[in-house]
Amino acid sequence: MKKHNFSAGPCILPQEVLLKASAAVMDLDNSGLSLIEISHRSAAFVEVMEKARSLALELLGLEGKGYKALFLQGGASLEFLMVAYNLLENKAGYLNTGTWSDKAIKEAKLFGDVVEVGSSKDKNFKYIPKGYSVPSGLDYLHVTSNNTIFGTQIKEFPKTDAPLVCDMSSDIFSRQLDFSQFGLIYAGAQKNMGPAGTTLVVVKEDILGKVSRKIPSMLDYQVHIAKDSMFNTPAVFSVYVSMLTLQWLKNLGGITAIAEINEKKAQLIYSEIDLNPVFEGFANKEDRSTMNATFTLTDEKLKETFDTMCREAGVVGINGHRSVGGYRASMYNALSLESVGVLVDIMSEMERKA
Repeated sequence: MKKHNFSAGPCILPQEVLLKASAAVMDLDNSGLSLIEISHRSAAFVEVMEKARSLALELLGLEGKGYKALFLQGGASLEFLMVAYNLLENKAGYLNTGTWSDKAIKEAKLFGDVVEVGSSKDKNFKYIPKGYSVPSGLDYLHVTSNNTIFGTQIKEFPKTDAPLVCDMSSDIFSRQLDFSQFGLIYAGAQKNMGPAGTTLVVVKEDILGKVSRKIPSMLDYQVHIAKDSMFNTPAVFSVYVSMLTLQWLKNLGGITAIAEINEKKAQLIYSEIDLNPVFEGFANKEDRSTMNATFTLTDEKLKETFDTMCREAGVVGINGHRSVGGYRASMYNALSLESVGVLVDIMSEMERKA
């Protein structure tokens, strides 16, 4: 039976990427060596790393604009620390829209003054704050573009004279934006790009080197830039699969093409949530994420029936996070419109049975 994978992360990947990656684990490009046993200093892997970094900048439209792409380790959780280590001299602003921005704020407070410019914690993060003011004199302003747990997404980013830093772990490469408005973007690969183990960082070089503290080499973006993401042994397999996924996206037509598909998926499921009295959406409508649709049953007595129907149809990974409860359908780039249709058909059937 085909599985329809709505997992929030690690994410679903394109079938062709999985086939190429599995073949490379046995033999990389007819070299007689496995991808995961070759030297990361070999010409074969250096080419992979260079291509992955180049594709990231190309797809984001940041080539030749002063940005560098890095594939690092430690996930977004380490970036919470690295961003502050490299950029926070006196005061930084943070928009608090969920669990991960909450964690980022905690780490930043170790390095300087943190101003929470806005927060949606009062409503369990079911909306994106609006109408807040950004103070002057910030070293940077940090936002989280998409909140996986709560199913919210920033539609319009704040204007600021300070560098805008964005955690895009769960919606990078999914929608068209002016990416040059950001001074630094980071994203764990496992949400929309590849397997767990590597983190993409895209940073404008001219915002670095301005803090007075000494930065440990492993946490210094400038060190990683100088070493072309090879300061330490990179996550070879994760970088390779991310490169394949980025190439798949380019061949598909880039971010513009995938954004159209993602909008169709989101419209399909949200239309069902809004019209079906068996279900209720969690996030405010104007702030709904195209990546993660969060919803609950209006009658918990129907849970066993719904869960059984999903299981029998091969729908997996839709349990909601404990912070919200209910269900969460994560519709990352590689998830087909067909899979969303299967879930929506089940939801429609639930209304007929209720």
